[in-house]
Amino acid sequence: MRLSAALRNACRGFPTASVSRSRTSIKVFGSEGRSVPVSSSRLFVRDGSSSTGSGSVGAAIKFGKHGNQTVGPATEIAVRDIIQRSKEEIASLQKSHPALKPVLAIIQAGEDDTLLEMNKKMAGKIGLNVIQISLPRECTEDEIIEEVLKLNEDDKVHGVVLHLPRASLTSRVLNTLKPEKDVDGVTDLNIGRLVRGELNESFVPPVASAVMELLGRHEVSLEGKTAVILGENGPLEVALQGLLHSREMVVLSSLWNADSLQKQVLQADVVVVTSRGNMSVPPAWVRPGAAVINCSPALMMEMSKATGVGPLAAALRMQNVVSSSTRWIQQQQYKQWKLRCLKLQPLSPVPSDIEISRAQTPKAIDQLAKEIGLLTDEIEAYGQTKAKVRLSLLDRLKEQPDGKYVLVAGITPTPLGEGKSTVTIGLVQALTAHLKLNSFACLRQPSQGPTFGVKGGAAGGGYAQVIPMEEFNLHLTGDIHAITAANNLVAAAIDARILHEATQSDKALYSRLVPSVNGARKFSPIQIARLQRLGIEKTDPGALTAEEITAFVRLDLDPEKVTWQRVVDTNDRFLRKITVGQANTEKGHTRQTQFDIAVASEIMAILALTDGLGDMKERLGRMVVGSSRKGQPVTADDLGVTGALAVLMKDAIKPTLMQTLEGTPVFVHAGPFANIAHGNSSVLADKLALKLVGEEGFVVTEAGFGADIGMEKFFNIKCRASGLRPNVVVLVATVRALKMHGGGPSVSAGAPLPSEYINENLKLVEDGCSNLKKQIQIAHLFGVPVVVALNVFKTDTQAEIDLVCEIAKNSGASDAVACHHWSRGGRGSVELAKAVRDASSQQNHFQFLYDLQLSIVEKIRTIAQRVYGADDIELSPDAQAKIDYFNQQGFGSLPICMAKTHLSLSHMPDKKGVPTGFILPIRDVRASIGAGFIYPLVGTMSTMPGLPTRPCFYDIDLDPETEEITGLF
Repeated sequence: MRLSAALRNACRGFPTASVSRSRTSIKVFGSEGRSVPVSSSRLFVRDGSSSTGSGSVGAAIKFGKHGNQTVGPATEIAVRDIIQRSKEEIASLQKSHPALKPVLAIIQAGEDDTLLEMNKKMAGKIGLNVIQISLPRECTEDEIIEEVLKLNEDDKVHGVVLHLPRASLTSRVLNTLKPEKDVDGVTDLNIGRLVRGELNESFVPPVASAVMELLGRHEVSLEGKTAVILGENGPLEVALQGLLHSREMVVLSSLWNADSLQKQVLQADVVVVTSRGNMSVPPAWVRPGAAVINCSPALMMEMSKATGVGPLAAALRMQNVVSSSTRWIQQQQYKQWKLRCLKLQPLSPVPSDIEISRAQTPKAIDQLAKEIGLLTDEIEAYGQTKAKVRLSLLDRLKEQPDGKYVLVAGITPTPLGEGKSTVTIGLVQALTAHLKLNSFACLRQPSQGPTFGVKGGAAGGGYAQVIPMEEFNLHLTGDIHAITAANNLVAAAIDARILHEATQSDKALYSRLVPSVNGARKFSPIQIARLQRLGIEKTDPGALTAEEITAFVRLDLDPEKVTWQRVVDTNDRFLRKITVGQANTEKGHTRQTQFDIAVASEIMAILALTDGLGDMKERLGRMVVGSSRKGQPVTADDLGVTGALAVLMKDAIKPTLMQTLEGTPVFVHAGPFANIAHGNSSVLADKLALKLVGEEGFVVTEAGFGADIGMEKFFNIKCRASGLRPNVVVLVATVRALKMHGGGPSVSAGAPLPSEYINENLKLVEDGCSNLKKQIQIAHLFGVPVVVALNVFKTDTQAEIDLVCEIAKNSGASDAVACHHWSRGGRGSVELAKAVRDASSQQNHFQFLYDLQLSIVEKIRTIAQRVYGADDIELSPDAQAKIDYFNQQGFGSLPICMAKTHLSLSHMPDKKGVPTGFILPIRDVRASIGAGFIYPLVGTMSTMPGLPTRPCFYDIDLDPETEEITGLF
């Protein structure tokens, strides 16, 4: 049993348990009338009302003319007060957090003793749950540290006490313990904080607290009085010095063999004995009215008396555990960011993107995480500048209101580009670094296909980009590789199953699918699930009939109807159509198939739409990979591969945290193909970000391609899956792209721009704004306010900029703003940030474009007519047959994900502006059942890009001396 399992048991009725873990035993104790083990400190307090030992003063406290006052009654009162205060604090915490169960963990070496039993009773009185981990007395340093590390990472444990022999309490052991769980106050950090007077952030050693509690219980001012501490220079002595100094006392430290010891004691008002030996202070040394408190461990066996200081130290230790629980709860709550933004010094002319990226020194990722309110155990660092964020954050902040939700879309793309990613980054830099509003950017992870192909990187550009851009564009945290592995595991399982079914009898298949292991046969859980889907309620492999065995082992996949493809994250045109199975070992079982680009995998779409591991696993299992010869869908669950896929994807499901050039946070997650999938970053990244920014903050996410594709799919697919509702759409345009929509000449990448795009041409701009108007109208179909962001280039004239902004506002945009983030960073998008902030406060009438209960045909027609402007749709016979099949299988209520060219509102790539009078042809209709949508194919759709004559990889290189990458852009 792992410690966390023991803790779960402890929190369910508090059963007593004893568990062996190698040489370690664990005991779990509850607080409901049962004894609770609590480790003692290594330091002990001894008091009494009379002298003990050879004439020593035990702990009688005497001040001036007030005469002798025994510590016993004062201690009893203090203990009762602390117990009552701690119980009230726990009750108050549990009112707002009913699931909270304060837990103290004790690591003990050797047998229980009187001190330990006393502390168990104290924990029980206060109401703490306690775990006691018993190690052998001769345990090694590494064995102790192993237990400490486990407790550090267990968020159900709020305090840890090391009840160990002195020799085991090495500096390495003590400082392995997390300071926030160090309720004995022995770590260097806690002692340092105490010395600096930061008592609200540290834990005071309970014995030192007990001394101060006793002194404070007597109505005599300590200011100006002298205290002598007799003992060593350990944590207790250092803590006492700091605490006594804080009461403005004169503090002297002395060893027992000091020549001036008697003189110092005679001058002291307070004498605190901390020696480990059986030392005592002769009464003749103590001047009348002075107080002597003996904290010597040699007197520990007498501490259990009800009138001793021992119970007081134990009560204060438990109070520290309660305080730790309170601090832990406070950490769970949302806090306003304390973000340190990075300064930009833009240059003119603007250097290359990679030069700008390298000129900025990013913050360490753990520092950024801390600034935005993430806890240490909520991030998994991948190097210094990126980290995975755990989904447990959603549970911690589930009561936190979401921030404002902003979608960045664009006009219909042209080869000249619109710069949606750059606008997204510039906007969040402006919001956070300049308007001091919490904001998060959520971007897709770029595919390496375009990075090494013709498009280049996708980290933004100029002074509005994600850094380091090399890490953003290359591998990142390996999510796309995980998707590739998972996707191709399914492909391998398909062909292997087809081969084995074609070459083996039912009996042979069954014996291999359910093998005998050590003389026993049993079904795996996923095989039992398949039996249940077949209506077979049996779990004994020997109980199936011959007919049931046949149904179980035969998926009967039709090789001609396999829809699942292999993927690779490289533009490789020669994989668009391949033949597999040509080796002699495959016995002539060849078939034609193809590769897609990795981001076109259905698993990528699932990653972007899932809301957690459980949901992702269910979606993966529902993926349809083909049809049987009887026309039934065959799923990943049928193949038995679902669990393995979930294992491959368990880390990819966590969004990756990075930062902008100005040190503001970015989530990079998922990257579905925007043609055959929805083309948006993940639901999980958006949800995490919306919690982190807080109610007044902003999350800015980007949709692929133009508003007619990415935005429409964002609303109708992603928003349905997430339940989130956007507040504002930012529609990105450029003067150059608008000129092309207005009839400007064609351009090609790398070629010089025609003069129309360099010189002022108001006619082309005005005509091209027809596309901008249409995209604004599309956003209004969903009832969301629109702000137009005009991404300005140096060739744009002020007249052209003013014309676009005027037309946009006259067409219903809430505002239209010229943006200069590329050359100025966030400062160049401040006006856009203000416009977005203002628009987000407008009344929102968000609505979906269609009802899911409409037929597949009507949903397709609605999109074609209302979004694209088509007169109608035309279904091919194949498309109609597929629709009939999907309706028969119960998939008719899924949303629609149109797969069409992104270069035009129509299906004709060369038709710019706003084409009208066309019929939209639907060539084929396919389904991504796991992702949860139907995707009609309009015209020919390539899912595997090819490399151009001169790809980007010609410019990409590595310096072997410095490991510096060059050529990314």
